[in-house]
Amino acid sequence: MTGEAQQYDLPADREPLPWHRDAWSQLHRQISSGRLPHGLVFAGPQYTGKRHLALCLARRLLCSEPAGGLPCERCHACELSASGSHGDMRWLQPEEKSRVIKVDQIRELVDFSHKTASFGQCKVLVLAPADSMNASAANALLKLLEEPAADTYLVLVCHRLHGLPATIRSRCQILRLPAPPVEESLDWLNRLTGSQEESAQLLSLAHGLPLLAERFYRAGEGAQRGALYAALRSGFLGEGAIPEVAARFSGMAADEVLAHMASALEELLRALDRDRLASRSGREVFGLLDDITRLRRAVLAGANPNAQLLTEGLLAKSRRVLGDARLGDTMRQKRGTQS
Repeated sequence: MTGEAQQYDLPADREPLPWHRDAWSQLHRQISSGRLPHGLVFAGPQYTGKRHLALCLARRLLCSEPAGGLPCERCHACELSASGSHGDMRWLQPEEKSRVIKVDQIRELVDFSHKTASFGQCKVLVLAPADSMNASAANALLKLLEEPAADTYLVLVCHRLHGLPATIRSRCQILRLPAPPVEESLDWLNRLTGSQEESAQLLSLAHGLPLLAERFYRAGEGAQRGALYAALRSGFLGEGAIPEVAARFSGMAADEVLAHMASALEELLRALDRDRLASRSGREVFGLLDDITRLRRAVLAGANPNAQLLTEGLLAKSRRVLGDARLGDTMRQKRGTQS
């Protein structure tokens, strides 16, 4: 499979994102000293640039004449990796209409790993997201880690670290890449939007995930997402018929609906004072948030619930929970004073 970077619309940038400078410096030192492990895991929240970092590393490893720790962008290898057609790189992700990386894909990857590098540098294999492998695929990959091919690097991009089997984690160097600080995300978004206010709004809608905010901006979805978010908050507080509120999220993936619901509920929780949060009813709201978080983990692990029914059920439950001790009224009043 050549051309993965181009096919999957990955960036061709040679530099990592600003908040990954420290991780990049560590990788550069390991490459320079010849101590870069053959197995790496980039673990952290989705939409924070882990795939970007993996691609930058792949291009650096494949470059014939790296300059200043970065791919030179001038050699033939850099031209090929920028276009997504470098023969020594494989980028593996779930096939179209699938949520998992399957064992046949891994077997092809293992076969490729034993071939000689076309340019004599090395081969780079990237799985993104690696935690989407099914059990058979993970077992097949383990064989590659147990007997790594010469001059071959395997990079596993992972949203949920514990979604990888412990046997795989134990054979890789793990780089934990948290979501960047808000100010760093805003500085980066400002270069795109030219507006601090718009950047802040987009980042809020994207739950603090800068690359998701970028996606909203490029798709012109900021205002639309804001309206959906407001509808969800109102739905939590009992305003509007549940089927009508849920219908506004028609067509949205279940994990994205759940992410919006978690963020909206967290915002509503911030409207409660300490005593309310510590009360029995306050603890029930936290329990609801835990339920949403568990459901999202299940969806990211491969569960496929009906998004409309899921949204309606959680809205109904939230109204019952928030109705206890009139928490919804308290949140509504606080929201009014802050607007």
